[in-house]
Amino acid sequence: MKIGILGTGMVGATLGSKLIQLGHDVRMGSRLTNNEKAVEWVKSNGSKASQGTFDDAAKFGEIIFNCTAGTASIAALTAAGASNLKGKVLIDVANPLDFSKGMPPTLTVCNADSLGEQIQRTFPSVKVVKAFNTMHCKLMVESSLVRGEHDAFVCGNDTQAKERVKEILKSFGWKSIIDLGDITAARGTEIVLPLWLRLMGLFQSPNFNFEVVRQTSA
Repeated sequence: MKIGILGTGMVGATLGSKLIQLGHDVRMGSRLTNNEKAVEWVKSNGSKASQGTFDDAAKFGEIIFNCTAGTASIAALTAAGASNLKGKVLIDVANPLDFSKGMPPTLTVCNADSLGEQIQRTFPSVKVVKAFNTMHCKLMVESSLVRGEHDAFVCGNDTQAKERVKEILKSFGWKSIIDLGDITAARGTEIVLPLWLRLMGLFQSPNFNFEVVRQTSA
């Protein structure tokens, strides 16, 4: 499968490298055609890796991952081109974190809206699925880094699109995937980030995750 990655940071690089290991062709996109991080990523990932602009990656991918900073996601997707994204599954990994006042960051949008919903409204022909955004990128692609049962979450308006994302999660080793419903559930997964960051500071490690424990009987 051809996959486009928007963003050249750690998240995009980690996801892209794993997808290549699984046999997919991946193009990493950024604002510039010769982005240094993207060039180095291609060199380290072989013939199935390529890079270009946001527009190039969006044209290339059958499925697109948004791995840009949440504050820049709408602009990056606009640069990718609505016509290039039309009808495609867009996996939104981004979180609307505002670091302008230092740590800990605040959220640029929360409660009655979310970044996932903003993306879906801005690009109504795109099948937006919020996923992967409640964990560290190394755990995204290797669920066994954390022992025992723990959960990955997905939400979005298109059922078939969510099924395709679940298949990608399963290929990364995920067994417990909770479908939270439509894209408004992104409000909940995005607002988890302040807690996640607090826990990372407490544990001095990003290698942890959430498990939803349910009552087995009345």
